[in-house]
Amino acid sequence: MNTMFMTRMTRRLLPVALLVMAASWQVSAQAASNCAGGGTCVFSGSGNDAINNEDARQSKEQWNDTQELRRSINQRATKSFNKFDQAVDLRDKCQASQNLNAYWEPNSERCLDRRTGRQLLAP
Repeated sequence: MNTMFMTRMTRRLLPVALLVMAASWQVSAQAASNCAGGGTCVFSGSGNDAINNEDARQSKEQWNDTQELRRSINQRATKSFNKFDQAVDLRDKCQASQNLNAYWEPNSERCLDRRTGRQLLAP
């Protein structure tokens, strides 16, 4: 009697178990092919190639503009720093000069002669 019960139960549960296994395999296969998981995705053309190409061109153009702007800002900062650095060096040189008539003019950032008011080339 117990054997008969097990046979009937196996016949009823076997198709359900196979169906559940097939469904779980399908879900895992779809999850493995999902592009959001960080994998490499390859798409075939869907007829929107012109739109995609235009979007890519605009994105590249925006990237290039941003890079040029950053480069010009960095160059401007470097140039400004070099000017400041050169002025500091010239001021130190002027103040350490052996010429007693040399003095540093902070407004114009030049080393001037006290007697004539002219700029000294080599303090």
